Amino acid sequence: MARIAGVDLPKNKRLDIALTYIYGIGRTTALKILDSVGVDWTKNSDDLTADDTNVIRREIEQNHKVEGDLRRDVTQNIKRLMDIGCYRGLRHRKGLPVRGQRTHTNARSRKGPRRSVMGKKKK
Repeated sequence: MARIAGVDLPKNKRLDIALTYIYGIGRTTALKILDSVGVDWTKNSDDLTADDTNVIRREIEQNHKVEGDLRRDVTQNIKRLMDIGCYRGLRHRKGLPVRGQRTHTNARSRKGPRRSVMGKKKK
């Protein structure tokens, strides 16, 4: 089992799919990485040699921001928005949708479960 960027790649998966288990790498980025290092993307993750693993690891470390570094950058960006008090930062602080979605009826995943209002019975 290959270990790249602190993540164990899953067994018996195609290499382009297995690389997407690393935070910050999607299908397109995985294919670009494999093309740049010259490893066949249809190869299974079980069939990787030590040389292939080292080449892929080196490519990801040098040219891509993944896992802990990327998570830290995202949280710092959100914290910066909240600190300067811009609109997006206020939405983050209140736990509401940030990108202009409606909140009158939807946004339950962001707002949490409904809180019932007591004494609101129809006659």
